[in-house]
Amino acid sequence: MLIKFKQLDVQPGQRILLKDVSWQQFEGILEELGEKRASRIAYDKGVLEIMSPLPEHEINKVFLTNFVEVLLEELDIEFLPLGSTTFKNELMSQGIEPDNCFYIQNEAAIRGKDRLDLTIDPPPDLALEIDVTSRTHPNIYEALGVPELWCFEKGKLQINLLQDGKYIESSSSRIFPNFPLQEVIPEYLQKCKIEGRNKTMKAFRNLVRNWNLS
Repeated sequence: MLIKFKQLDVQPGQRILLKDVSWQQFEGILEELGEKRASRIAYDKGVLEIMSPLPEHEINKVFLTNFVEVLLEELDIEFLPLGSTTFKNELMSQGIEPDNCFYIQNEAAIRGKDRLDLTIDPPPDLALEIDVTSRTHPNIYEALGVPELWCFEKGKLQINLLQDGKYIESSSSRIFPNFPLQEVIPEYLQKCKIEGRNKTMKAFRNLVRNWNLS
């Protein structure tokens, strides 16, 4: 690659799409971009996308992450959040950086590891995508074997469950069965923006506790 990617100015909400990018070039671009950056990448069999998120995207990402963490804490389920870690598999020629992801059922399998290799390590159990800028790539998550993918777009939460290698939309989560995520998450995310983060998180935590005890 002749382009110096560190010199590229990708404005929030914009993306760069490159074709015919080899795996070796993809690895080199990741190294050049480094880990401390705002942009996100997706690589699918030679096509590389580099996207810079909007502020709205980042706000929703943080709040949605907080809701997942509260659910897991109140249910006393051990978990490991890995943020926008780059997940890739050379054999499949695919890679993705979710807005956030969680190891839950497979947390013990990767506990203490500094580096993950999806050819031998399990993928995250849950990935989050905030689709304000239309960058979700469910086919990549399918190929990597991520069991559950949540997409939040235009005020709605879509829950995708992996079944026979393909995602199917579901009204409930395998991780949090019977909890009305699609109704509660958008409602409380909006509350965060109106009533404030701390007040809303306390209310959400109380809701989860009462639901769990019922």
